[in-house]
Amino acid sequence: MTKPVFDDEFKQGVVDYANQHPEESKVSIAKRFGIADSTIHKWIKDANNNGNKIESRGSGNFSSDEAKEIARLRKELKDTQDALEVLKRLLAYWENKQNRYL
Repeated sequence: MTKPVFDDEFKQGVVDYANQHPEESKVSIAKRFGIADSTIHKWIKDANNNGNKIESRGSGNFSSDEAKEIARLRKELKDTQDALEVLKRLLAYWENKQNRYL
């Protein structure tokens, strides 16, 4: 099951609705919009910390372009290390198989 993705416009609409209807509980607002109540709390907190505006940087919501690049490079390094480990194991397997027949 994949995590639903909401655009900034939808998030801003939910936050604005919550701010305009303070008498309504966050749980009931979350149900009205079909989201988890923890999600609406996070969106409201994020908006309050950013001048009541929803602003996301895209995938991963990194704090800066440098942080996003570092995360990408770390993932690439991990993928490369995993591939190298597979190749090492394959080489060891074939060497072992070759030595049996000598």
